[in-house]
Amino acid sequence: MTSSLARAELFADRSLVGTVFCRAYSRRVDEWLAALYDSVGAAQSGMALAAVGGYGRAELSPQSDIDVVLVHERNADIEEVASGLWYPIWDEGLKLGHSVRTQKEALTLAKDDLDTATSLLSIRHLAGDRAVTRRLADAARTQWQRMGRTWLPVLRERTDSRHRDAGEVAFLLEPDLKAGRGGLRDVHAMQWAAATDVVHAGRDDPAVIQAYETILAGRVELHRSTGRANDVLLLEEQDAVAEALSYPDADALMSAVAAAAKVISWTSDEAWHGISSDRRRRWFRPIHRESIGPGVERVGRLVQLTADADLTDPVSVLRVSELAARHDLGLDRDALDRLVVEAPDLPTPWPDEARTLFEKLLLHGFPAIPVMESLDHVGLLVRLIPEWEPCRSKPQRNAYHRFTVDRHLLEAAAQAARVVDRVDDPGLLVVGALLHDIGKGYPGDHTEVGVEMILAVAGRMGYPADEIAVLVAMCEHHLLLPDVATRRDVDDDSTVTFVAEQVGSARVLKLLDALTEADSIATGPAAWSRWKAGLVRDLVHRADSMLAIGDVGSLPRRFPTDEQLALTTTQRRQIIIRDDTVTVATPDRPALLWRVAGSLALHGLDVLQADVHSENGMALQVFRVEPGPGGIDETSLRRDIEAALDGRLAIFARLDDRTRTYRRRRSAAGPDPVVPMRVSFDNESAANATVIEVGATDSLGLLCHLAHAMAQLDLDISRSKVQTLGDQAVDSFYVHDSRGAKITDADHIDEIRRAIIHSLEATES
Repeated sequence: MTSSLARAELFADRSLVGTVFCRAYSRRVDEWLAALYDSVGAAQSGMALAAVGGYGRAELSPQSDIDVVLVHERNADIEEVASGLWYPIWDEGLKLGHSVRTQKEALTLAKDDLDTATSLLSIRHLAGDRAVTRRLADAARTQWQRMGRTWLPVLRERTDSRHRDAGEVAFLLEPDLKAGRGGLRDVHAMQWAAATDVVHAGRDDPAVIQAYETILAGRVELHRSTGRANDVLLLEEQDAVAEALSYPDADALMSAVAAAAKVISWTSDEAWHGISSDRRRRWFRPIHRESIGPGVERVGRLVQLTADADLTDPVSVLRVSELAARHDLGLDRDALDRLVVEAPDLPTPWPDEARTLFEKLLLHGFPAIPVMESLDHVGLLVRLIPEWEPCRSKPQRNAYHRFTVDRHLLEAAAQAARVVDRVDDPGLLVVGALLHDIGKGYPGDHTEVGVEMILAVAGRMGYPADEIAVLVAMCEHHLLLPDVATRRDVDDDSTVTFVAEQVGSARVLKLLDALTEADSIATGPAAWSRWKAGLVRDLVHRADSMLAIGDVGSLPRRFPTDEQLALTTTQRRQIIIRDDTVTVATPDRPALLWRVAGSLALHGLDVLQADVHSENGMALQVFRVEPGPGGIDETSLRRDIEAALDGRLAIFARLDDRTRTYRRRRSAAGPDPVVPMRVSFDNESAANATVIEVGATDSLGLLCHLAHAMAQLDLDISRSKVQTLGDQAVDSFYVHDSRGAKITDADHIDEIRRAIIHSLEATES
């Protein structure tokens, strides 16, 4: 039986998961390599083949590298032996990490290279002279212990750098199970630190062992289901991994992963603080200790409580937490344990001081996040806000949210703290940001549920009725501004009037403006951009004017501008490409929009917004586009737009060619996501147009296909807005029929819907 066939048999056995699989696979590879060693006639004395790194720990996942070292004592035929070993391994399609070293060479390299030094800590004999492997293992461990002064600070910095790059396993929707904070590598780092005999480092903690098993099992199934050596658990892979591990669904899997990562990161942080604060370890900076409040001390980067600290005041938890955030410090584990045991619960309603401290804590911004997470870890946050419990470690199943619900709310509050200068109620802003999505932990519409939650939470906190009403409005309308700004015509007075009526006051409008930015940035990079920020800002300015004086006042018209209108007086075609804007003025005739939109798609330009205006027998089209990595080839784009307008460009044939190429490139990453199609008609939002809103999977040339479908039914498109979040596109069109009227006939609406759905199906086929 060849090793490939043996691996296929092993990989197909779904009863083997986690550590059990890793050990079984490692044993299978051990046996094969030992037989291979014997088959090449390698010496049985003075030479040995040994496993190192993850293979040395017997933790081979399906796509792990086979890391080995051929150790010898100046053997003359070592190169021949090495070739006889390495080539058969490569022939089997295994990823091999290999080296040939004498003991002296290995130890010399390990003095200067952290990866080599740590890999030798898990060296394990495979074949040959066992004494050679044992001598190297003993010498490597002795050298590691002797060089603790050198390696521990480097290992700490490497850990911190890895956390910055990979993020946190517990809170990212697509976590790196190995490199992320709370991932497998953190446990390895604790084991390596413990090998210096400086500190215990939690290596035998049963909770850590169980947490490690949970994440290792996820990594094994990720490798097995994808066939790739990827440690990032992507959204599209989570269902398969959950099923393989017998979780009810992907949410249950990710909640278990998050809980395990919290245990690991918590233990890792505590271990490293213990190492850094040990006064005997002079290679770390001396620990600074000072009083920062009654019974509260700064010790290094943590807050500790003095022995005589009085915690009988119900406000103690918030008082200590606010001090920690104010000084950008973490909370010591012993301090948290004492707060859990000694601090009483807050009464209902909260005293004024508690509410003030809670707002101040959040107003410190990002330093408040680790403090709040520490409170959450020991159950103190749920004691403050019981409604928080269902939000803990809850995934958000879409491609544009980066974080779990609980971390998203903390991030939103921290982002809100950055923009408090824009509002008159900074405390309400950060509290509203913290609570705006709290309904996501419960069944039902998260906004409707959230309103009920906030009524209870804010009432318990002791906010007066008018401030509770503001917090409720922030939750109720937290999606209003971004939805209207990106889907409706902000130049239309009816749009602005609708927003003004919904928010009710300039006070709430300002808070929603700041919350929109904070919430969007906390969601992820796809949810906020300069384009979106500009649309929201314009809408807020107009709504603020409407609230103040009853109309939009002297605010300038966004489209068409006087400069743009001037293009329609020349009676000749003009194509202007400037930064991220493409302007086309051409003699008016039907079906122009899809031709220009198709040309833009052929050049890889995503259309964010399209505005259309007709005057003086001329059509004016202005496109706001997002160029790809290569930017805009202005000469080529201008040539293709000219050809499209003259009917000399096979737009749909070219789009089909590009689509096939695009799909071939994507096929290696798995099946395309499926977004349910949605077509709605709105005759209320605009005074003189029907708004058709289309939701679908984003695809190449989507705007072109939709505009073409509408043109076939003689619809006149005056404006289009395109919003893309992850793989979902929402396109809005302001349209009239051939007589310039709204679309009100039911049969006509059905035909338009039929044409749009047909065009969508064509783009996805």
